[in-house]
Amino acid sequence: MHALNIVWNPSKGIDLGFFTLHYYSLMWIVAFLLGFYIIKRIYKNENQTNEALDSLFIYSVVGIMLGARLGHVFFYQSELINEDFFSIFLPFKFKGGIEFTGFQGLASHGAAIGMIISMYLYNKKVIKKTVLWILDRVVVPVSLGAVFVRLGNFINSEIIGKVTESSFGVHFIQDTYNKYEVVKITGIKDVKDAYTALGNDPKYADLLAQVPLRHPAQLYEAFCYVFVFLILMFFYWKTNKREQQGFLFGLFLVLLWTVRFFVEYVKEPQNIERADWLLNTGQLLSIPFILIGLYFMFVYKPKSKLS
Repeated sequence: MHALNIVWNPSKGIDLGFFTLHYYSLMWIVAFLLGFYIIKRIYKNENQTNEALDSLFIYSVVGIMLGARLGHVFFYQSELINEDFFSIFLPFKFKGGIEFTGFQGLASHGAAIGMIISMYLYNKKVIKKTVLWILDRVVVPVSLGAVFVRLGNFINSEIIGKVTESSFGVHFIQDTYNKYEVVKITGIKDVKDAYTALGNDPKYADLLAQVPLRHPAQLYEAFCYVFVFLILMFFYWKTNKREQQGFLFGLFLVLLWTVRFFVEYVKEPQNIERADWLLNTGQLLSIPFILIGLYFMFVYKPKSKLS
């Protein structure tokens, strides 16, 4: 098989004139919209009200986004707490001058924790069933959302894979040369135009040759998450497992974080100081979720039946 020799150098988003809609943000929007459509079908099947559905959407968005952001900071970039605190909650970088960055650091482990906490609050304030009843249903659209989040990571050239000679390897230009370097190299002040020149102008061929071939780990993960979604859809719609409290939630945890655990072997470690560990941060954080999932699938027994 011949190498595809893909050079990945996309623009960051759609220029609307007054605002640039980043593709990464667009993927999150698509994820939430598709998730809303799927959970609407599930709630209709469960005879739940539109008011309960609307509240679920709000709780989900706030919980997942806040959890994902805080999870990234605590697990991967804790230095922001002291060095650039307000950038944790705002889409700007303040250190060294104010600069719009968007929320570039979002961790799936933090999103999972945020989702569980928000569903606890949602259950207590709105639906008043059980947290597991909600989680068993919410994880179906969440698994599809994970596909689009990883596609957004690929577009952003982030969470990249290790250097490889694989036929599916990709040259991530924007990971090798950051925006300050590319402006300095090309002499072009506009970052978008600078990257375009670097990727297309023959005089930069030697620099492009230095961009290593890497695993598109984001695409591997997104591809596997499609099957996680399809499996959960099958168990919800075609079996009676949705009546077994905690089963779908547990299945989601086992499938999603098993995928994450193994894909981490071809990812560059996000914590440089832990690069020499036997297991990286992503893998260490995945193991508890897998164990919790197995518990809910095969051990957990609800204290009472749902009303």
